[in-house]
Amino acid sequence: MLHPQARALIDLMAARGVPPTHTLPPAEARRVYRERRAFTQPEPPAIERVEELSAAGPHGTIALRLYAPGSDVGGLPVLVYFHGGGWVIGDLDTHDTLCRQLAIGAGCAVVAVDYRMAPEHRFPAAVDDCLAATRWLRQAAGHFGLDATRMAVGGDSAGGNLAAVVAIAERDAGAPPLRLQLLIYPATDQRRGAPSHAANGQGYVLTAETMDYFHDHYIADPAHDLDWRASPLLHEDLSGLPPAFVLTAGYDPLRDEGLQYAQRLSEAGTRATLVNFERQIHGFILMGKALDEANTAVALCAAELRRAFT
Repeated sequence: MLHPQARALIDLMAARGVPPTHTLPPAEARRVYRERRAFTQPEPPAIERVEELSAAGPHGTIALRLYAPGSDVGGLPVLVYFHGGGWVIGDLDTHDTLCRQLAIGAGCAVVAVDYRMAPEHRFPAAVDDCLAATRWLRQAAGHFGLDATRMAVGGDSAGGNLAAVVAIAERDAGAPPLRLQLLIYPATDQRRGAPSHAANGQGYVLTAETMDYFHDHYIADPAHDLDWRASPLLHEDLSGLPPAFVLTAGYDPLRDEGLQYAQRLSEAGTRATLVNFERQIHGFILMGKALDEANTAVALCAAELRRAFT
């Protein structure tokens, strides 16, 4: 049962002739995605501190944006956030409202990462940037009034993929443990063979064609589908990872990839909580102006962050 608000939004998009992402060249798809947010996203809430930062990356400077709801003498906990958009679209502005909401709701800082995009920069460019930004922030945290001992990673869709990969890479590197991995309808398996891809591949905004569009722009070599840095579900060892909060949507092609990843984490002894918004579509957490359940999802994520940092 699709939520009536989600059904109304899908019908409105069709009536207005919103072009499917896969029909647009990447530059145009980015513009449309950026402009579309005004129709579905709430107004960005005021927050005490917003700073533009930059980190040194392996292939040049990485832009970051810091959000903080005030200051803390002992240092604020911090979520490193990777935006969604299929590794092709999305930026700091498309996820500005969500980052503000999470910072305010969780009482933490959020540092959003503007990683390099495909097809200009294919896999593993985004992974390299996200990992470099996380490690840079860990070293520089004190300078910005942040507590490097209370760090989490998170992201939605492609960003959830990147957060999961960063969590694995940091564990393997012997880095201090992260407090949480916040995985919002994450892509975890580039093979795209889970049942939900067939069940939800048409009619719910994110279609099978758009999934292929994102994949083919990001992945140059089909062999990379089996690389855990592209498909974290395929990593042979998911033990010893940070606790995970995995949020999925019932009418999302990626629904089962989130379910499968949460299950594999739990089977490996990593604490994982899965919450499925059965009546929602992919991308819904950004749509609080049109979908009431989006605001509930944001509040749940913020509560999980607050609990992990306490």
